[in-house]
Amino acid sequence: MKMNYFVIGTNDKDASTRFYDAVFQEFGIDQVMSNDRMTYWQSENFAFAVAIPFDEQPATRGNGSMVGFALGSKDAVRRLHSKVIELGGKCDGEPGDRGPMFSAYVRDLDDNKLCFSA
Repeated sequence: MKMNYFVIGTNDKDASTRFYDAVFQEFGIDQVMSNDRMTYWQSENFAFAVAIPFDEQPATRGNGSMVGFALGSKDAVRRLHSKVIELGGKCDGEPGDRGPMFSAYVRDLDDNKLCFSA
């Protein structure tokens, strides 16, 4: 089994789209679709989207939910953690060793929790 895709909710699709365009730019992951409700990024083994919730209720962060991105190097983890902070995201755990992995935690503009690991 493999993960097919991941979608997170947003209350400001335009701001969220700009945020994730900048986050994914370094890795060559481009938008493949955008409409009035959703923006989608995709590469060979990657599919991610931000969306205004289908039920038209406010998007809220999932308590205990987290999206993990495997970046391949400690330097990439540090760079992307810093970039997210520069883009208006929040630190939720500085880059460092955690168990067998080197990782960092951030919150995006809608307070969704992201993990970057090497």
